[in-house]
Amino acid sequence: MKQVDKVDIAIMDRLQQNGRLTNAKLAVELSLSETPCWRRLKSLEEEGFIEGYQANLNRKKLGFGVMAFVQLTFIKHDVEITETFEAIIQSSANVLSCYNTTGEADFMLQVVAKDLDDYSRFVERVLRKLPGVSIISSNISLRELKSSSRLPITSSSYG
Repeated sequence: MKQVDKVDIAIMDRLQQNGRLTNAKLAVELSLSETPCWRRLKSLEEEGFIEGYQANLNRKKLGFGVMAFVQLTFIKHDVEITETFEAIIQSSANVLSCYNTTGEADFMLQVVAKDLDDYSRFVERVLRKLPGVSIISSNISLRELKSSSRLPITSSSYG
């Protein structure tokens, strides 16, 4: 696996801040020539350090007023139930993220919905039909203090 250096960290940090930076602008900001900058960027992509690029959308302006954190607990664990669960969760657009967790619950989901009625329909039509689920526990966000997908790479052990 590729070892990242301070220049690689700087490239990833700048792209986390602005994914629309052109290679030319990135090279200027890092005092590199364009070709080496492009090579480093491509290497970071090929090695999987950079997984993709996306726009960060304002969920409230797009009508998704409800953010819920849902804990799911299963009665039993077997391969078939797990595969079915994973397929349903992967195909559900309302589920932003899903984590297999320690503690009382087996999984933690981050779910968006237009409003409480929309969330209720999601629970009835999707979550309550999941095989093997014994407990569904929801926490509705009252307000969002911080939301980010940026990793703290400049203060980590990489540099």
